[in-house]
Amino acid sequence: MADRKLRKHMAVAAAFLLALLGVQILYLAKLSVWDGAMLAAHPLNTRSALMEQGIRRGRIVDRAGNVLAESAADGMRSYPYGRILAPVTGYQTERYGATGVEQTAGQELSGVTLDVAHMGPLRTLLRADAGYDVRLTVDAQLSETAWNALDGRRGAVVVMDAETGAIRAMVSSPSYDPASAAANWDELTARADSPLLNRAAQGLYPPGSTFKTLIADAALTAGVTNSDEVFTCTGELAIGSDYVLHEPHGEVHGKLRLADALRESCNVTFATLALRLGGSGLSSAFDRFGIGAELTDTEIPMAKAHVPDLKSLGDGEIAQLGIGQGALLVTPLQMALVADAFANGGRMMQPYLVGQVLTADGTPLYEARPQVWRTATTAERAAVIDGYMADVVAAGTGTAADVAGVRVTGKTGTAENASGTDHAWFIGSAERGGQKIVVAVLVEEGGFGGRAAAGIAHQVIRTYFEGQR
Repeated sequence: MADRKLRKHMAVAAAFLLALLGVQILYLAKLSVWDGAMLAAHPLNTRSALMEQGIRRGRIVDRAGNVLAESAADGMRSYPYGRILAPVTGYQTERYGATGVEQTAGQELSGVTLDVAHMGPLRTLLRADAGYDVRLTVDAQLSETAWNALDGRRGAVVVMDAETGAIRAMVSSPSYDPASAAANWDELTARADSPLLNRAAQGLYPPGSTFKTLIADAALTAGVTNSDEVFTCTGELAIGSDYVLHEPHGEVHGKLRLADALRESCNVTFATLALRLGGSGLSSAFDRFGIGAELTDTEIPMAKAHVPDLKSLGDGEIAQLGIGQGALLVTPLQMALVADAFANGGRMMQPYLVGQVLTADGTPLYEARPQVWRTATTAERAAVIDGYMADVVAAGTGTAADVAGVRVTGKTGTAENASGTDHAWFIGSAERGGQKIVVAVLVEEGGFGGRAAAGIAHQVIRTYFEGQR
């Protein structure tokens, strides 16, 4: 009897131990097979760097083949364009992990092919003797132009192919030298001007009047106005009993239609439209344009827009959203995507940086395929707003962005900044000979967007089309 009880207890204990072992095996399989690629690519995973010893890391090159990052025989990583392309290349260190393309394409640069990247420890047996090269979509010369145009001011420039989503330039200032990031880590992380922050994709700012393009589309879509309605701007709009919204500098626009209101950047008109839309109308428009949505399946981690609870806002706060102020915060990349909707027939393309992964002899292992991220509006309505934005550059607040021989559209913005001088914005598109790009420029404390930001857009657009000849 005692023997039977003992055997029963031993059987139960053995079954329990086997169950625990099974759970552990399943967990290890999950880490190696399902989560292996994600964990290997994590920016704080320094183990990947240690596993690369004895393997020369592949090069990062721009779309023309200019070297952006390469490793010497001793494994030291150099970055010929340094701080100009640091937001794109990122850094790769043993102690602090990696960022940018060094992180997102880290496995390929280390010689791990896409089909074995998820195999955990087994990938060390299957990887190549040397890392693969990664060809990006960016243009180093265009990036240099954008960097020089910022001229040391804090800000960001994004240039994207309107039809594919390929990023042509993504510049953030101030910046850092990726080759010395680890050595200067304490200084870089302590600086008040945050040089490690990629302002193009991670910096959050009120969009100011650039957001009026989206409000115009939302109002036309919801049917709360039409292109023929005449608005009257007296220079101010009384909202409720205790709030009055003013035009800057006491401007009075008089009678104007929607196209005129966008060209002159009339606050009264767009605050009125936002009030007509209300929280539900604004929420619908935000959803269509991806304002506040995650940007997934891309090598560019974009910070989500900060969107207030639209249902709980008062009329004054709703009116502020109509002119791109209030609690709304967006990234320059987000506003480049908004510009893309109007330049690209209503479609917002998925932005991407990696064009190809190449073997040592130049054979492509991977080639990017453009994808639509959102269909924000109809082609017909996009064409209407695109026409309005062309008028802004031809005869409105954005004339500084005009480039001879190129069709340029745009919208300027001067966004109030609670901690200092206003931020300057410009978003728009440029087209010539079948080539079309969208541009977003943000200059922190740059003042009037029509001067600071539109002038930078002019330089970038001119350089881009000079290079297409």
